[in-house]
Amino acid sequence: MTPDQTTHGVDLETFEAFADHAADDPDAVQLGLGAAATYEGTAAHSLAKIDSYELGGEEIARETREYTIPYGGWKEVLDAGGWTGSTDRMEPIEVALSALAACINVGITINAVANGVDVERLRTRVRTDFDPAVLFGLADLEATDGVFENTTAEIEIEGEGVDENRVNEWARRAPVYALVALGQDVHLSVETPAEIASDD
Repeated sequence: MTPDQTTHGVDLETFEAFADHAADDPDAVQLGLGAAATYEGTAAHSLAKIDSYELGGEEIARETREYTIPYGGWKEVLDAGGWTGSTDRMEPIEVALSALAACINVGITINAVANGVDVERLRTRVRTDFDPAVLFGLADLEATDGVFENTTAEIEIEGEGVDENRVNEWARRAPVYALVALGQDVHLSVETPAEIASDD
């Protein structure tokens, strides 16, 4: 009988084989990811949808991963701003912060498994101070650098072989950390009704 090769829900033999495959053929593990949000007729309210993705250039789609997320805002803020019948919904900034916290956990745990470190407890809390002046047109776009201040990620971790410097590095390997902490070129394109009609 072979000893159990599973740790933290990962089969180590398969994990190592996948890592070798990724090193030998990096194009095969490249991911194409996306999401869409449709305006629901109430300011700040959208229904977002996540469905298919690409792996190694091949589209993967199935009904079981068609996720929808109703986005909105904070009831008290919406009430103060004049929204009628306002209710609490997930707010995009907070969802982005939760994605960052969860992805930091991804970076830490994947690298912990790869390095034989046993994580017994892990909790990451991300917070920021947000100034909505640019959002509401009270400040120019040039002020976007100051929209967020005091953004922090606090990691609480316990386990044998846990080292602060290694955990710090592993956290920075999280893809969402790179997405929000490093400069990304987002290429915006806008289609007007006339352009949409010309495409038909």
